[in-house]
Amino acid sequence: MNDLLLICLIAGRRAAISAARVLSVIEIEAITPIPRTPDFIVGVTALRSQALTVIDCRVSLGFPASETVVGSRAAVVEHEGHRYALLVDEAFDVAVAQSDPVKVPGGFGAGWKRAAAGMVETEGGPALLVDVEQLIRGPKERAAA
Repeated sequence: MNDLLLICLIAGRRAAISAARVLSVIEIEAITPIPRTPDFIVGVTALRSQALTVIDCRVSLGFPASETVVGSRAAVVEHEGHRYALLVDEAFDVAVAQSDPVKVPGGFGAGWKRAAAGMVETEGGPALLVDVEQLIRGPKERAAA
């Protein structure tokens, strides 16, 4: 596997999102809450006059919410015709996957078990390969709703 990956930090873990899925990386400048949405949906933000649904990846994985949203980085992705800003703790760089994804070892927790498509090796070390759709769906108990 020689795919390009956006290397980021989510809930204290080194994670990777396929660069082919990432339209851009942005800094969240403002956010408008959406009433009656699950807590992993922080609200909406704008990018070049387009609304983006902001997903807090930490909450989607079952961890406590991000302390700061405004000023944070997000990976913009598209799924089923809608654009999402996936809020990450940090976005580092783009790297080449140096291995095919392998099964995620135990110990990362149920959220990562659900949302990680595998673990890949990069020049900077291993990273959990994120399944974008699972982050957008949110925690398992919310996915059934």
